[in-house]
Amino acid sequence: MLEKTTRINYLFDFYQALLTPKQRNYMSLYYLDDFSLGEIAEEFQVSRQAVYDNIKRTEAMLEDYEEKLKLFHKYQKRKKVTKQMKLCLDEGKLDKVMLEHYIGLLDELD
Repeated sequence: MLEKTTRINYLFDFYQALLTPKQRNYMSLYYLDDFSLGEIAEEFQVSRQAVYDNIKRTEAMLEDYEEKLKLFHKYQKRKKVTKQMKLCLDEGKLDKVMLEHYIGLLDELD
């Protein structure tokens, strides 16, 4: 569950601008502020089921955006390459060939 929550939080960070204000509010309250479905329902004077349905639809939309745009995937790959570069640098192994290799990997993400 924690892994799913972390993923949704990242997807929300990347794609929240593509959501409606209501979707942003529900997702922010549920995932960032840790509100329960009942608390959100009370806040917006709707049923708990309406909140649940909206959040599930929004999660599916975020996954669909990621499938098409791959912003989170590219972020993860950049982070991995950067970590590898730092490790090579710390070990004194970052020569011109290695640097060009890592730059190539980063260029592929654009």
